[in-house]
Amino acid sequence: MRHASNLPRVAWLTAFGLLRHYHRYRIIGLETLLEPGARLIVAYHGRPLALDQCILTVVLHERLGYLPHGIIHGAVDQNPVLRWLKEGLGFVTRDGPELEAAVARGEHILVQPGGTREGCRSWRHRYRVDWGERVGYLRLALKYGLPIVPVAGHGMDDAFVGLNDGYALGHRLGAPWGLPIWLGVGATGLWPFSLPLPVRMTQLVGQPIHRHLGGRIAPEDRAALLDLHREVRDTVQSLLDRARNLGGDA
Repeated sequence: MRHASNLPRVAWLTAFGLLRHYHRYRIIGLETLLEPGARLIVAYHGRPLALDQCILTVVLHERLGYLPHGIIHGAVDQNPVLRWLKEGLGFVTRDGPELEAAVARGEHILVQPGGTREGCRSWRHRYRVDWGERVGYLRLALKYGLPIVPVAGHGMDDAFVGLNDGYALGHRLGAPWGLPIWLGVGATGLWPFSLPLPVRMTQLVGQPIHRHLGGRIAPEDRAALLDLHREVRDTVQSLLDRARNLGGDA
């Protein structure tokens, strides 16, 4: 049973370790995430599966000895195999005892507020933050006293060529659990049966944001939450623009 429980982690580290080399991945500012204490990593959702964030978890596992606890789509809980994988990786679909225990151990939490809305767009919409007014991640930061670390970069939106807005189509057709219906083309055919295009991925880690800590923002103060949300969103957009303006050679 012990070996079986390790299978998801071993498979994850192997697959995204290989993609790390395939995409010639590099990260700038990693030292921010190596300091003691839990952080809320708030990241841009590249298409369609946030490959750069998955690779980041491998890097952090190497340096910190654990996989950051990604908050992922709730549909995963509807499938027993996916649920087993989620649990083996230490990922979660919502706040709860697992998340609380991870923070108590000083382990990072990883969230992409844009979700599939941001990650499953067409080729015409690339490297633009699209979070709407989703502020649930900020309530997590307040609840657990977590500094917010913005993360974004270059290359993640070029790994597949999106053919449609999968989020909109999924909602229009009533896809179960709010799942997107997305078509994308990679190096060897249609996603998800294709390798991604071999683009270089460069990831930038921004400076931590602390101004919400110490009781300075109340969880029920939506106006203050939206103001902080705009700051985090704009910081992530700035990281995207910086990486793109440097042509991925940041």
